[in-house]
Amino acid sequence: MIDYIDAHRAVFGVEPICGVLAQHGVPIAPSSYYAAKTRPAARRTTWDAVLGEVLEATFWDREKGRGVYGARKMWHQLRRDGVTGVGGEPVARCTVERLMRSRGLRGARRGAPTVTTRADRQAGRAPDLVDRDFHAPAPNRLWVVDFTYVPAWTGTVFTAFVTDVYSRRIVGWRTASSMPTQLPLDALEMALWTRETAGHSTGGRLEGLVHHSDAGTQHTAIRYGTRLTEAGAVASIGSVGDSYDCEHPSGRCRPGSDPCYDRPCGCVRVDVSAPGGGDALPRWPGGQ
Repeated sequence: MIDYIDAHRAVFGVEPICGVLAQHGVPIAPSSYYAAKTRPAARRTTWDAVLGEVLEATFWDREKGRGVYGARKMWHQLRRDGVTGVGGEPVARCTVERLMRSRGLRGARRGAPTVTTRADRQAGRAPDLVDRDFHAPAPNRLWVVDFTYVPAWTGTVFTAFVTDVYSRRIVGWRTASSMPTQLPLDALEMALWTRETAGHSTGGRLEGLVHHSDAGTQHTAIRYGTRLTEAGAVASIGSVGDSYDCEHPSGRCRPGSDPCYDRPCGCVRVDVSAPGGGDALPRWPGGQ
């Protein structure tokens, strides 16, 4: 607010600006503005500026940080150098983290970061039919799909999921060492096969099903959209991070659900839907 008044005071003056701000629900008195301008900086603010300079110099020092130290190593380095805080005690690690974050300093990390959602600006994008309302009155009304990755010794493993919002059951999944369109497409095929073998689809079609995903290139691919159309599903795409796979906090069975088919499990993101557990499920012919 002070910066805003500083930017316009030469044209309108301080008092008129404060009056207009008060009319729009941002009350600030001219005396408060002048007090803020003349008030000396807080002790912590002054010390943060000093400590920040020492931290940045240490971070880029060729003999110390070398531009690759993270918060933990920088914290240890400052302790070895005898750098203290406001009260003379050693600098806290949270202080180092805060100052590094404010100055844009970041340690080096092994390997390239993994990004699972890359939008294709040229591909057609379906509307958001869910609008973050992850509730469904019955099975096969709303599916949310997404995939994640797990670092392993042999490389990165990607896993795609198709989850029925009503019961939180994972009706389809697939793992692979890469993330082409075929990865979520195989998970979708398994989900459709699961519902077909249970007698919940007519001719392999689930009319009225809303298929909600993110805007990744895999989900906006032509053959993925074609398969959804063949299955009678309607595509829905939200913003990044909206495709949650476990939206119901409760694991209780809702009225009208079949305990042998769509029984919500008490374990988060896991649903043993068949009687006797997962061993009673038939094997999907499309995978192991």
